[in-house]
Amino acid sequence: MRAGAGSSASFLGDDLGPRGRRRVLLATVVSLVAIAALLAVAAMRFADNGQFRAARWRPFTEWSVIRFLLVGFVNTLKAAGVAMVLAMVVGTVMALTRLGTHRWARWPAVFYVEFFRAVPLLLLIFFLFFGLPVIGVRISSFRALVLGLAIYNGAILGEIFRAGILSLDRGQGEAASAIGLTRRQGMTFVILPQAVRRMAPAVVSQLITLLKDTALGALITYDDALRRAETIGGYYNNRLQAFLFVAVCYIAVNLVLSRLARRLEMRQQRRLGASRIDVVGVEDLAVVGAQADAARA
Repeated sequence: MRAGAGSSASFLGDDLGPRGRRRVLLATVVSLVAIAALLAVAAMRFADNGQFRAARWRPFTEWSVIRFLLVGFVNTLKAAGVAMVLAMVVGTVMALTRLGTHRWARWPAVFYVEFFRAVPLLLLIFFLFFGLPVIGVRISSFRALVLGLAIYNGAILGEIFRAGILSLDRGQGEAASAIGLTRRQGMTFVILPQAVRRMAPAVVSQLITLLKDTALGALITYDDALRRAETIGGYYNNRLQAFLFVAVCYIAVNLVLSRLARRLEMRQQRRLGASRIDVVGVEDLAVVGAQADAARA
């Protein structure tokens, strides 16, 4: 698969002419005006209901409240970090298994990827936390959240990894064989280092999605930032302000990760040209999988 600079344009259509650009500009201006109007109306409604009163925001100037919420956010990052590592391991195993020569191992990997991509993440987490106790297996909310995130995102990352490997020229593998490397050595020392650089932006984008999905842990009593915000909001009767505080924390972390993804993409484009893996999440996997299969054919 070759995903050049124009690959995104191939999905969206040809380049716009002068008239098309004017229409896009007009639509952009109208959209911005509409959004500004909605924000103004929302701000007025908040003011009418006393949501901007200093008393509702004062608790967030107290260190005890801030520390309470930050501990919850640390728990969120802990769950996300463990799930990211496990998802990367699962994704790597699934990708290499699907690319292997053993059909008996390849088909179970195909089933895993296709099945868990189709299962809603929340349903998977509920099954682990509420369903397993029915058969006598009890796990903590932390483990249920981490396992659910790892199983689900492992399937998605497996497809991204597979597409990244298959996006390389066949000549890379042939060159590795020509210098006497085995298939495993060629994959380890030649193919994977190049594939990792090419698919890094897509992987980081998926990991950002994983971080945001940790908020589902609040539904199974995991002591994360969202659940602690609910506790603070109930105590001080300022749930909106508590949720906004947590939202700012999420936005800050996601901005850092998004900046990292952008830097990786720019660095990768400078080193490898325009070639890259154009995927940002589960909605693109059908395209990525089809491109990977076409490249392998």
